[in-house]
Amino acid sequence: MDKLFVIFNPAARGEKNQRVRKFLEAKAGQSVTLAPTERAGDAKLLAARAVQEGFRVIVAAGGDGTINEVVNGMGTSGATLGVLPLGTVNVFAHELRIPRRIEVAWQVIKTGELRTIDLARAEAGAATRYFVQLAGVGFDAQAVRDASWELKKKIGPLSYVWAGIKTLGTTLPPVEVSVNGSGPRATGTAVLVGNGRFYGGPFALFPKARMDDGLLDVCVFESCGYLDVLRYGQGILRGAHIDLGDVEYFQAERLVCTAPGTTPFELDGEDAGDAPVTFSIVPRALRVIVPKLEGGKEHA
Repeated sequence: MDKLFVIFNPAARGEKNQRVRKFLEAKAGQSVTLAPTERAGDAKLLAARAVQEGFRVIVAAGGDGTINEVVNGMGTSGATLGVLPLGTVNVFAHELRIPRRIEVAWQVIKTGELRTIDLARAEAGAATRYFVQLAGVGFDAQAVRDASWELKKKIGPLSYVWAGIKTLGTTLPPVEVSVNGSGPRATGTAVLVGNGRFYGGPFALFPKARMDDGLLDVCVFESCGYLDVLRYGQGILRGAHIDLGDVEYFQAERLVCTAPGTTPFELDGEDAGDAPVTFSIVPRALRVIVPKLEGGKEHA
């Protein structure tokens, strides 16, 4: 078994987080190195350092934002990602069927199997960042930007709901989507780009997505007024949103999103900058430890 380099936030409060910290500290030793973060961005720097020092398995102990930082530190180095899902939603862990209980998730890291998945990439200006699950341009990215750190600390995931309601009252510029170097394919006020099926938890926003098919799945919502969002939400809950006349769903290897004015984009639930932004895929560039499947079943 390779030595583990575990990146975690020791300052996280609450009974659960303190229990997690004690659990990890009990595992520390010759085969397990603990690397605590102190501020935003540390997880990326620590993961990059782990790669340079020759660690082959880097464990992200946290939510989707922590995983995103760790993956950006790992890049396409070939190191393996382990996941201890400690966030509120944990969409990436849900996608890969990684258990939420830390004891069980730790056992998966020790005895699970390797799966090689695609790594999604976003390029804006001179910056390149990777994401593992989801990106958004327009409406949902504006909500992410408006959900301040102070608000997230006070009410947790409800901060995004509050920010989304606030965003409903604003006029958003249209986002134009061009695909694979050709002309415009779709225009909408919300563009969501998926590497996996799920968004915001158990909602299969991208029903045709596979994490190893070399494609990004794209869902473009034309409008984002109060009634539109209610209608889209009902469609998503029924799995029928891609059949709505003002929703366009397609797959692509590469797409470019442009918009007038200041239009934000987000990666794995974190504010990442402003459009224009180019999304593409790096096929089978990330190795992840996942639970073993029984009976010869294939991964979704």
